[in-house]
Amino acid sequence: MTKRYGGVVVPMIAPIDEKGGIDIASTEKIINRFAACGVSPLLMGTTGEGNSFAPEQALTLVQAAVEAAQKRITIYAGVNGCCVSEHIRMGNEFAHIGADVIVATLPSYYALTDEQMYTYYMTLADGLNKPLMLYNITSTTHQSIPLAIVERLARHGNIVGIKDSERDARRMEDFIHFTRENRNFTYFCGWAAQSAHSLELGADGIVPSTANYAPEMFADLYWAVCKGDMTTANRLQQETDALARIYQAGRTLGQSLAALKVMMGTENLCQPYMLPPLTRLGAKEEEEIRAQILKTSCSPD
Repeated sequence: MTKRYGGVVVPMIAPIDEKGGIDIASTEKIINRFAACGVSPLLMGTTGEGNSFAPEQALTLVQAAVEAAQKRITIYAGVNGCCVSEHIRMGNEFAHIGADVIVATLPSYYALTDEQMYTYYMTLADGLNKPLMLYNITSTTHQSIPLAIVERLARHGNIVGIKDSERDARRMEDFIHFTRENRNFTYFCGWAAQSAHSLELGADGIVPSTANYAPEMFADLYWAVCKGDMTTANRLQQETDALARIYQAGRTLGQSLAALKVMMGTENLCQPYMLPPLTRLGAKEEEEIRAQILKTSCSPD
């Protein structure tokens, strides 16, 4: 069953210049690379430092991405924070300048009841001019959207899917089972280490942050599963897991994002700057990452 949304969606890093503005040239370079690989960006998600964006910066990034994409790939744009009216306003601004899907995490300051989660997403769906995708990530929101609530939300004509980054194998299986027979609702696995396995089980797509550095590997992984070639898919899973360890191992989430930018810098894709309150890594640590990448690229097959 072919669905409107699926495949590989990359939670794109935030391309920032030395003065703290949006690096337009890097944005264009990254988007063109994604388009060449047939993968789409999720702008201003967790990997994209979404909670650190000022509204004018967010609009600049979406505009640059839309113009670079030229309708070759789907543009997903994230809304974050706790002000629901602002989510609707910004989501519709993104839609107006060309974003295709709005992606929303739960507001995280207050612990929400199940019904409050339901009401939040229904309010967004009613107020947005483009499709809405739910985004569940307990590591940052400290809350989990229950499957029962998602099943109710999926009946809304403007809610088209969920990106689920919760590391729970049973939950992943239950969500895939629910969405497998629902042609209007998409399940994206945001647990990168389970990319191949989730697709084998029937996930519609994957959202791996390491695809910022290696989009072609995840595109190949996705198509290998589609063709039933799990040998290739599992090999690519192991190889991408090894790349992920270079920037993630021993670091906080924020530090790992800075390390990922350093990795991408070895391909001249972006600069190592971060939006406050996050900061770039120290010079010694950045150099160690570059050395690891050089060693990896020089390793025999």
